[in-house]
Formats: sequence, structure tokens, C-alpha cells
Amino acid sequence: MKIKDIIAQGKTTLSLEVFPPKTSDKIETVEEAVSKICELRPAWMSVTYGAGGGTSDFTVRIADNIKRSGTPSIAHLSCISSTKERVREQLTQLKAAGIENILALRGDVPQGYDLFGSSYTYASDLIADIKEFGDFCVGGACYPEGHPEAADWNTDIQNLKKKVEAGCDFLTTQMFFDNGMYYSFLYRLREAGIEVPVVAGIMPVTNAAQISRILKLSQAFMPTRFRSLVDHFGKDPEAMKQAGIIYATDQIIDLLANGVKNIHIYTMNKPDVAAAIMNNLKGMIDI
Repeated sequence: MKIKDIIAQGKTTLSLEVFPPKTSDKIETVEEAVSKICELRPAWMSVTYGAGGGTSDFTVRIADNIKRSGTPSIAHLSCISSTKERVREQLTQLKAAGIENILALRGDVPQGYDLFGSSYTYASDLIADIKEFGDFCVGGACYPEGHPEAADWNTDIQNLKKKVEAGCDFLTTQMFFDNGMYYSFLYRLREAGIEVPVVAGIMPVTNAAQISRILKLSQAFMPTRFRSLVDHFGKDPEAMKQAGIIYATDQIIDLLANGVKNIHIYTMNKPDVAAAIMNNLKGMIDI
């Protein structure tokens, strides 16, 4: 089922994200975790794409397994350092597997790479090619705090408009830890005439070691309340795990209370964390 059709039903949705292994010897362990996460019956599941295409075959395999289990899946597709021929090959593979949904991403630019001399400069270029290739539902990424590479807010919003004009059906946000920034971002989008659904991305931080990686990858703002949580519980793994689950749950409850219907959880392949959050939300949404 296409994600745009699920969202159009107007129900509250909770979707989950998993990632493939970096090497083939880990595929069975990951597939076991993915199977347990599928049992939680999310609205859909997202499967990420490895840097440089290293895990792209695993992405299709896992997305196909999820689909076969009865849960709609969406496969990430990155275009940086790729060619139009390679992208067409991957789209053919996805179509053959019956994958209807793609999250189109530019991807991180490798050091020293000539972005403007490549086949794809922006994600909007990839979105246009996907739409031209076949009948896929296409999602795009967005940053509530502004894309780290954008010169200013206006530039970032204009780039998002290009994604929508190219055929993007919905957007999913990068992780954020301050809901106020998400609400402000939505206002900016609507003021700019961007009306596609915007799925809110939530990352449960369950160990202190994740923080430095998160800051490096997303440059997300860390509210004082969140920093205090990490400072106080960070050295106790079990306490930090529980605190991280509660913080993420609290974020989701606030989003629901403010009318946000579509929420995406970055599970980090941890069935127990995803299950704990969904259990906390029973009675608030239909899971």
C-alpha cells in the first residue's frame, strides 16, 4: 500500500525505521530484529540505505520481507555519487520486488567530491527521475532546524518546494528534540505554500554514546531539559534507556495533543525500545 494513501485516511499513524547491516554476516541478526519490530504492527516501516550503496541490496531484501509480513514498507534511495543508469537499475529492482514507496535522498557528500559535476546535485533531481520511471509513492527528507548546508531559511524552504514540485508526496523530518522547532517549521512550510504531509521524526536516545553521533550527523538542538537528562542518567545504562524512552514518549504525546497525526520513530533496530514506546501510547492511538 502506498504511504500517501495511508496518510490520506486521516488516522493517527506511528511508523518505525530500521537499517540494514553493513556486512552480510550480520543480515540474519538484523532480520530477526526487523521481524520482531514488524510484530508491533506499525503503519509502515522504513528501511535505510547504506552510504555509497554498500547495503542497497540488503535494503531491498529487508523492505521486501517487511512487505511480505503484511506491513507496508518504504525503501530509502540515495543518489549521491550514483549515476542515472545505476538509479534506473535500482528502481527496476524495487519495482520487481513490489516495493511501492521510496524515500528519495541526496545523501551525504563524500569529502572532496564534486557535487555539481555529478549526475545528481539535489534530491529533487532524483525525485523527478523516480516519478518519470514509474508509479512510486515518493517521500523526501526535511530539517525542522534548517538543512545544515542551506545558506538561510528561505533557501532551505525553496529547496523543499523544488522537491514537492518534482513530485514528492510527503516529507519526513530529521530527528528533533524540541517540539517547538517542529511547530515553527510547519508554520514556515504552510506560509510558503507547501501543503504535503510532514511526518514528525522522533529518535529515542537510550545511551549517552549516541549523543555525539547525533550532533555530528544532524546538528540537532539539544534542549536544556534533554541535556540534564543525559548528564544525570548517562552513566547508568538502564536508567538512561528508561529516561530516553520516557523523553521520546513525552515528545510524541505532546505532538498528538497538538494535532500531529503522523509520527516516525527511529528505532535503531531495537525492538524492545520500539515496543516500550508503543506500549506507553496504548489508549492514545490505535495500535
